[in-house]
Amino acid sequence: MDGNQYLSAEQGLNVGILDLNIIESSLLAPSAPPFLVQGRILGALGEFEPKKEIEEYLVEKGDTLSNIASRFDISLETLLWVNDLSRNSLISPGQKLIILPVSGILHIVKEGDTISGVAQIYQAKVDEIVSFNDLSDQDDIFVGDFLIIPEGKMPKIVPRYVQVPLSQNPFICPIPAPCRITQGLHWFNAVDFSNGKCGEPVFAVGGGTVQRTGYGNISGYYVRILHPNGVVTFYGHLSKIIVNPEQKVFQGQIIGYVGYSGVTMPRGPAGCHLHLDVRFARNPFAY
Repeated sequence: MDGNQYLSAEQGLNVGILDLNIIESSLLAPSAPPFLVQGRILGALGEFEPKKEIEEYLVEKGDTLSNIASRFDISLETLLWVNDLSRNSLISPGQKLIILPVSGILHIVKEGDTISGVAQIYQAKVDEIVSFNDLSDQDDIFVGDFLIIPEGKMPKIVPRYVQVPLSQNPFICPIPAPCRITQGLHWFNAVDFSNGKCGEPVFAVGGGTVQRTGYGNISGYYVRILHPNGVVTFYGHLSKIIVNPEQKVFQGQIIGYVGYSGVTMPRGPAGCHLHLDVRFARNPFAY
């Protein structure tokens, strides 16, 4: 598949088989990640607020980093920072670039983070971070959240994104056999699964605690689980959720059902799939 990612579903509907087989404290409160869609698609979805969503852009012939930044009305520094590029970096047609909705910084919340602390690191304003990320207050964050920091400045010492080492097979497949992968590794550290059937059960890949369940404009109905080793897993585009925040779940427990809620490509039942991203560890299902 190309940059048109994220699918979603409704229980009991069928879709043609997709054919890639699998190869291999301060409490902070969770929210759905700012999922990616192509800018052209996102702009056509009038019911959404595109300036608060992260986009993915496919570089075209003749593009330059400066022109792309100008096209999306963000600073060149913002484009470089979020894509880990420098002013001397070369880009080529077909390359995927992450586009923030405003000039600033993307921060991944880690253990011990607070909004005031994050604001201080990036020389930003607390109230602007809370408002832009639609938080209820300064405490409405959870480990693994993605925060957009409007007008944030990159510090000299960048906060580290620490990865937890995983054993060889720590997680089980989140859907029934044959557990087909329909899209390999894409932002953020995610893999898509579908057996071509809406309404199939979605399993917790490992035991842990449900951080929060909810609905995002792009991600649809979602569940986030914090595992004992500090890894967070996110399950998007569900048709139904059957667990609750703070609930303990065991590996293999059904937490919801495959769906096409939110924004999927294609839209509707044909886009039925599960989006699984893994935070603070490599995605063991990536190929």
